[in-house]
Amino acid sequence: MKWGRLRNLTAERPLAWAQLSHQKARLAVALTGVAFANILMFAQLGIRAVLFDGITLIHENLQGELFLISSYSRALGFQAFARIYLYQANSVPGVASARPLYILGRVDWINPEQLPDEHPIPPELLSPPGQGESADKEIQIFPDRVKILAFNLSQPAFTLPEINQQLDKLKEPDSILFDRLSQDGLGPISDLITQKPQLTTVMGNRRTQIAGLFTLGSTLFTKGHVIMSDLNYAARNGPESLENVSVGLVSLDAGADPLQVKAQIQQALPPSIQVLTREELIQKEVAFWETDPSGTVLNFGAMMGFVVGVIVVYQVLYSDVLEHLPEYATLKAMGFADNALLRVVLQEAMILAVLGFVPGCVASVGVYSLLSSLTKIPLSLRPDVMAQVFILTIVMCMGAGGIATQKLRQADPADVF
Repeated sequence: MKWGRLRNLTAERPLAWAQLSHQKARLAVALTGVAFANILMFAQLGIRAVLFDGITLIHENLQGELFLISSYSRALGFQAFARIYLYQANSVPGVASARPLYILGRVDWINPEQLPDEHPIPPELLSPPGQGESADKEIQIFPDRVKILAFNLSQPAFTLPEINQQLDKLKEPDSILFDRLSQDGLGPISDLITQKPQLTTVMGNRRTQIAGLFTLGSTLFTKGHVIMSDLNYAARNGPESLENVSVGLVSLDAGADPLQVKAQIQQALPPSIQVLTREELIQKEVAFWETDPSGTVLNFGAMMGFVVGVIVVYQVLYSDVLEHLPEYATLKAMGFADNALLRVVLQEAMILAVLGFVPGCVASVGVYSLLSSLTKIPLSLRPDVMAQVFILTIVMCMGAGGIATQKLRQADPADVF
């Protein structure tokens, strides 16, 4: 009978909503707190999602079924290994080819718009051919940097058709392909190359010809990628640079078992070389960046938003319970169980979660737009991030409601009469 009465009470007069809306100012404060917590979580988790999306772009577009890296390399391109190990891998049964990919992570870059149009490039921006970068002028002259990806043009390294269709352009000295999804600070290359077929800039203190464009994408840590031939790479860094490989790309014969060939290659090579499948290579990269201070800071920021929301919702619900404690005690005297009354408080928490999530989500669109304009990193309201924040909001409000109900359990009908 008492359960029927409570169901009628909450159905005909939603008690949870009546108590929340009774004081409009308190409800507004609660919704503002939940929305603010949502904005913090959206910002941190959104940036974190972009970080992890971008770090595997190269991995996902490499040719090959297996990949060789140095066992001492924590992430792609961090540590090179001797090229001779590719020859050993190439002799393993089931291996069709083992070819090198060279990665140079931070190379100075000048926006072509900053170069004079009618005069030659100032000699102080250039180093003599074959002498590579000038470390003394690195910070003063070049505020921006790109990542170089180089390979033998007769052994394509990427699955992107846009790259493979332009390999002939890379045969010219100091010619590169430029990633059109690079950050704006590197220059409006896509627009400039349509206006100037012979678009020239300075990269690594060397005059560089931008021969074409391709599409890959930038990250929080890499403003842009460029692709060049291994011969041009050697011309910049010395012939001996080709003896140290960043990644070995291993293609298998048709019908070969990748796991079996992987085991055979690993047995033929020393422990200093690690053989990975594509999925393992991606997992290794993600695991590294998850422990990076940047990822930790983003996780901490999202947690702080969660804590702020818990505190705000708890204060609102606790004040509401305290204010209506005599009414709750009266209901207990009428025979309602604690669980039935606790459900009312948890319904209030759920209402706050849903109503607070909507303005928080809308406001986050503006925050994303502002961050995108300031950082030139594309941020959008992704469905998976929305789902994460909504679940965290529900947990946040229900947790705060659970804490606030401790006072309700102590409500004694004898205190009222």
